[in-house]
Amino acid sequence: MRHSVSILALTLVAACASSTETRDIASPETAQKVQTSAAPAEEVQTPTAMEAATGASAVLKDTTKEARAKQAQTTEQAAIEETEKLYAFFSEQFDARIARSPMFQTSLGLKTNYNQWDDPSDEADIAHFKLDQAAASLMEELVDYDALTPDGQLSYRLFKNNALQQKSLFPFRHHNYVFDQMNGVQSSIPAFLINQHRIKSVSDADAYIERLNGIPEYLGGHLKNAQMSAEKGIRPPKFVYKYVRSDIANVLKGAPFSEGEDSPLFNDFKEKVNALDISSDEKLTLIMKANAALITSVQPAYEQLSAWLESDLENATDDDGSWKLPDGASFYQQRLAAMTTTDLSAAEIHTLGLKEVDRIHSEMRNIMQKVEFKGNFKEFFEFMRTDPQFYYSSDEEGRQRYIKEATQLIDTMKTKLPSAFNTFPKADLIVKRVEPFREKSAGKAFYQRPAADGSRPGTYYANLYNMNDMPTYQMEALAYHEGIPGHHMQLAISQELENVPRFRKYGRYTAYTEGWGLYTEYLPKEMGFYQDPYSDFGRLAMELWRAARLVVDTGIHDKKWTREQATQYLMTNTPNPEGDCIKAIDRYIVMPGQATAYKIGMLKILEVREKARAAMGANFSLAEFHDILLASGPIPLSELELSIDQWISESTSQS
Repeated sequence: MRHSVSILALTLVAACASSTETRDIASPETAQKVQTSAAPAEEVQTPTAMEAATGASAVLKDTTKEARAKQAQTTEQAAIEETEKLYAFFSEQFDARIARSPMFQTSLGLKTNYNQWDDPSDEADIAHFKLDQAAASLMEELVDYDALTPDGQLSYRLFKNNALQQKSLFPFRHHNYVFDQMNGVQSSIPAFLINQHRIKSVSDADAYIERLNGIPEYLGGHLKNAQMSAEKGIRPPKFVYKYVRSDIANVLKGAPFSEGEDSPLFNDFKEKVNALDISSDEKLTLIMKANAALITSVQPAYEQLSAWLESDLENATDDDGSWKLPDGASFYQQRLAAMTTTDLSAAEIHTLGLKEVDRIHSEMRNIMQKVEFKGNFKEFFEFMRTDPQFYYSSDEEGRQRYIKEATQLIDTMKTKLPSAFNTFPKADLIVKRVEPFREKSAGKAFYQRPAADGSRPGTYYANLYNMNDMPTYQMEALAYHEGIPGHHMQLAISQELENVPRFRKYGRYTAYTEGWGLYTEYLPKEMGFYQDPYSDFGRLAMELWRAARLVVDTGIHDKKWTREQATQYLMTNTPNPEGDCIKAIDRYIVMPGQATAYKIGMLKILEVREKARAAMGANFSLAEFHDILLASGPIPLSELELSIDQWISESTSQS
C-alpha cells in the first residue's frame, strides 16, 4: 500500500508541476513582459509587426491548450490509479468476507469449506461488525475521495453507506426473529442443502454428510441466539410458533425418521448421489452414512428446537407490531430507513399508501366497466376472489399447468425484450414450485439468483401450496416481477457486471431491487402486454397489493393495528383471497418495513424516468434509461436519482 501511495504522490506532484507551468505561461505578468519587449514594434505599427503579434498570440494559445490537455490527462490518470487502488482494497475486503462464510462460498458456486456452516454466534456477529467498521475507516485513510473517478466515488459512497447503515442497525440485531415462517433457520437449512449444495463427486457427497452432522452445532447456535433474544423480551407473536413447528415436522417427515416416502433431505441426497458415475456399492455406502447422520444429528437438533418452542410458547403474546419490542419505535424507523433508503416517516408512508390505494381503485373501476360487470365494486372484488374461471385445480395437473404457463409467459417476454432493453443476462432462468417441506409457510413467490459460475440458473419460485391463493389473472404480472424483465434481469445482470467491485454486484438495496420488480410489472403494459382486461386487472391488483402494504405495515408497527385489523383492511381493499391476506399480514409482522420498499422504489423509478423524458424530449431512449438503472448494480434511491440526473446533464449538453 505504501508503494502505491508513493506512486500516487509522485503523479500528483507531476500534475501540480504541470499546472504551475501553465499558470506561468498564461499569467498577467508574463503577458505584460511580452507587451513591454514588443513596444518599439508596436510604435511603428507596420502590418508586418501586427502579423507577428497575432502569430505570437496564436502560439501562446496553442501552448496553453496543450498544457491544459496534458494537465487533464495527468489528472485523469491519477484518478484511474487512485480508483484502482480503491478497488484492490475492495477486492481484499470481499475476499475476507467470503473467507468468513462457507455458506456464501457455496452460494457463489465455490467448493471451498464445502463441509462447513457459518458461525451463528453473537460473538461472531460482533467480530464481523468490528471488521467491517474498521474497513470503512481504513478506506477513508487510504483513499482520497476527490481524486477518484466518478464510478470510484460511487463505490466509495456505497461502501461507506453500507457501514453507516450497519452501524445504525447493529444495536437492534437481536430484534429480528431467529425462527419465523419467512426466513427462519429451521427451513433455510434444508433449502440451502437442496438448492445450493451440488454433488458432482464423492467428496461433494462426503461434504454434504459432514454438513448434516454439523447441523446440531449450527442450529443449536441459532437456538442460543433466540433464547438470548427471549431473555430481552424479544420473541415473535404466538401464531409464528405454529408455523415454525410445522416446518420442523415437515423436515422430519418420512424416511429415515418415520415410515413413508423419503424425507426432503434424504430424498435430495439420494437423487444427487444416484446421479453420480460410481458403483452401486459406493452409492449405498454414501446413502447409509447420510441415513446415520440424519438419525443421529439432524433429528435430535430439530427435536430440541421444537421442544424449546413448545416451552416458550406460554411466554408469547398476541401483540404483533415492533412497537412491543425494547425501543421498538426507533427500531422500526431504522428499518424503514434501511428498506426504503429514504428518511420518510411512518406517518408519511401511511398517508402515501392511502393515496395510492384510492388512485388504483379508480383504475380498477374502469376495468370493471370494460368487462361489463353487473354489480358494485365490492361485489367485483368478491367475483375476482371466488369465480372458478380464475383458479386452477388443487392437484398435480393444476400445479403443472401453472408452472408450464408461467414459463411460457417468460419465454414470450424474452422475444420482446429488445424493444425496451439493450443489455440481457447471460444466465438462464427456470420456473420451479416451492418445495413441499416449506410451501405452507413460505411467501407467494420469490427469486433465487443464479450461481456466479453458471452452474445454477436463476429460479423463479411459485408457491402452489394453495391454488386458491394463486389466481391466474395475477400470473402474468407475477412472472414478469420474479422473472423477466424483473428480478432475473436485474440480479443476474448485476453479478455479471465487469469492472464493478463485488460488494456492489452482490449487494442489495430493497427499495431498488423490489422497486424494479414492481416497475417491471407495469413496464409490459407499455410494451403491449396485458391484452386480456382481467390480466390487466391482475397487474393493478398486484400494484394495489403493494400500495396497501404501505398502509398495513405502518398500521401494524406504528399505529398498533392488530393482526385481524390489518387482515381485514386487505380483505376490504384488495381482491386477494383471504388465505393470501392472512399469509401476507403474517409476513409483514415478522419483517417490519420490508414491504414498504416496493411501492416507494417503483414511484422513484417512474419519477426519474419521466423527469428524463421531459428534459431529453426526442433524445430520450427507454433502453438507455434501463441501461443506466442496471449498470451500477443495486444502489440507494438517492444514488439512482443522481445517476439519472448525470445522464440528463450529459445528454442535454451534447444536444
